[in-house]
Amino acid sequence: MRDGLPATISYEVALRLLAAEAALPLSAELRYDAADPYAVEALFDTGAESPVRWVFARDLLAEGLTRATGEGDVVVRPAVDEQGAAAVHLVLASPDGRAMLEASAEDLRGFLSDTYAVIPRGRESDNVDVDAALLSLLGTA
Repeated sequence: MRDGLPATISYEVALRLLAAEAALPLSAELRYDAADPYAVEALFDTGAESPVRWVFARDLLAEGLTRATGEGDVVVRPAVDEQGAAAVHLVLASPDGRAMLEASAEDLRGFLSDTYAVIPRGRESDNVDVDAALLSLLGTA
């Protein structure tokens, strides 16, 4: 991690929930924590008491800016919004259902740029304590 930079990045993002009948505004907070350098956490404000939480790979979000990527629970792909601006579709699937969200590609690039200032892409493994992770998994930590 680079000296003087925060260990956690938090970014508010305006989204649209794309449904068959309408597109509904939705807000989310994207978080990046240097302690888990491969992951991005998304907290979706649905109006419920607690936000809906999803965690997925930072690389998945980055690659989804330029090509469709992911399979299973999370798929990210480039798109164009109704004004013709670059957007990204984030498709989330769970046993409870499926949601397609649309975000500004510019907003996501800004978030990713901030995360790369903390831990550059490709340098994530430099910030993982493998020994501590193994000890934790083995229950000996």
